[in-house]
Amino acid sequence: MDDKEIIDLYWERSENAINETDKKYRNRCLNIAKNILNDIYDAEECLNDTYLTAWNLMPTERPEFLNAFLFRIIKNHSLNRLRHITSDKRRPDVNFSFDELAECIGSKSDTESEFDESELVDAINEFVESLDNGKRYIFIRRYWYLDSQAQIARQCSVKEENIKTILARIRKKLKDFLNERGFNG
Repeated sequence: MDDKEIIDLYWERSENAINETDKKYRNRCLNIAKNILNDIYDAEECLNDTYLTAWNLMPTERPEFLNAFLFRIIKNHSLNRLRHITSDKRRPDVNFSFDELAECIGSKSDTESEFDESELVDAINEFVESLDNGKRYIFIRRYWYLDSQAQIARQCSVKEENIKTILARIRKKLKDFLNERGFNG
């Protein structure tokens, strides 16, 4: 079943929407949650929360891309669960992943941050789209799926040091790109 048909099931409030979503996206959603939580039971709990959130949000939102909609939800649930479980003892590799990107984005007041958030998202999306496929894959695996550098190296059949270097160069380009657009890092 394609995404449009699944979304239609949500809008019809058909319980089959969850079943079809699970058939199509269960493994990928669980992978995202497991990468963050490192625990299958917590990941499955987040998956169930994701389905409930999708069910509740769907009548007011009609996502263009169901997979991105679900991945964003499960990522947020997983990060919230991780914060709850570990408080300030967060997994260092996940924390480090966020710290890496924080170098690229300047800090502003809360009011300015809220105002600029959509512009920042658009700028980052534009930057990611400008990357060649290989670099885009590495960037997304690291900062969206939160894969470790070692995992990405295995997936790309290269040395971990190469991934580390590629990510450092991408972050530098991102920082320059954002600086050019007025997001001072």
